[in-house]
Amino acid sequence: MPTDARDESGHLIRELHGVKLADILNYLVAHYGFGGLDERLRLNCFSVNPSVKSSLTFLRRTPWARAKVEDLYVRLRTAEVLGQRRP
Repeated sequence: MPTDARDESGHLIRELHGVKLADILNYLVAHYGFGGLDERLRLNCFSVNPSVKSSLTFLRRTPWARAKVEDLYVRLRTAEVLGQRRP
């Protein structure tokens, strides 16, 4: 999949220009729900008493988990912009 897809503002999606972690998480939860996120990423913050607040706390303290979430967001947004099937 090409990685040069751009958002509505013309910014490269993969650069996450001006996108806050909370916005990324809310976007993913709206598309997949916590159950869908747990299936795709296998993080306890999405399976054990999930909430946006507790997930944000975990992701801010855990760089490898945050990278997984950001990667899924980039793949989803890129697929949407290019009109492809979502990951």
